Amino acid sequence: MKKITLITILMIFFASVAFASEVNVFSARHYDSDIQLYEKFTAKTGIKVNIVSGKDKALQKRITEEGADCIADLYITADAGRLGAFEGKGMLQSAGWSKAIKDVVPNNFRTAQWVGIAKRARIIYYSPERVSANDLNGMTYEGLADSKWKGRLVIRKSNNIYNQSLVASLVKNNGKSKTAEWAKAVVANMARTPKGNDRAQILAVAAGEADIAVANTYYHALMLSGKKGEEQQAAAKKVMPFFPNQQDRGTHMNISGVGMLKYAPNKANAVKLVEFLLTKEAQEHIVNNTFEYPMITEVSPNDLVPGNDMSFKQDLKTKVKSYGAKQADALEVMLAAGWK
Repeated sequence: MKKITLITILMIFFASVAFASEVNVFSARHYDSDIQLYEKFTAKTGIKVNIVSGKDKALQKRITEEGADCIADLYITADAGRLGAFEGKGMLQSAGWSKAIKDVVPNNFRTAQWVGIAKRARIIYYSPERVSANDLNGMTYEGLADSKWKGRLVIRKSNNIYNQSLVASLVKNNGKSKTAEWAKAVVANMARTPKGNDRAQILAVAAGEADIAVANTYYHALMLSGKKGEEQQAAAKKVMPFFPNQQDRGTHMNISGVGMLKYAPNKANAVKLVEFLLTKEAQEHIVNNTFEYPMITEVSPNDLVPGNDMSFKQDLKTKVKSYGAKQADALEVMLAAGWK
């Protein structure tokens, strides 16, 4: 009887040790390079990273429905708007981020519940053949509403989270009423009904279907890298990047980020993984595979990324948590404007 009891105790002990040596990640980022990072983390710490990959809506639905039974510790996704909205649904908890994390991530790129691990900028791309430097002198996001761009602008649909966060930042800075008028003017300036991803907008400018486009910086770098084929690489070389609002608040910035889920069973290990993702080694791996901007200052962006010298003025005034808070207002003004 004693022998059986001892074996049982040992089994429980080893099971608890194994459980304590893992972290469960639900990720909407679809990069093989992220998997390589998790493997490096396991090699360094002995903590196993279990990954569930999927689209944001599906992952959020599962997390919400499973509630306290959900095994996930961290929710990783692109865009602060998604993290903010999920936080608003009560599905994240205060993470107790360590000093190591707080020291390298600026306050405007994190909250108590989630933190940015990489940055991206949503900027303007233009055809140097049809748009002059004078046309873009002092150009802002607000300037996209100028009638001189009528029939010359391409941008993604209103249901795109990157656009929703951009418009949310305008609501935050300029108010809902002014942003509503802006959205109407932007729709009037569109060269076509919104369609396609960010690369499709750049391709449209390269093909002469439009003169300016709005897209995230890493898409352009991805095209330039040749990973999407020679045709897209050639198209990327036909457009030029422009960073708006350099004379006031700075260019709109967003993040890829990590949220601590409400019922995380391995919270301490989850914090350790986030700490690792913000090390120099991990940040260099991220920027050279996803073409995002690093979150930490010790690392430089990939050479293909526009603004890789980081000399452009970033909007550090507008906290990215406002993107989730103003998301409903942003979508409302876009739909009211007829933004498809």
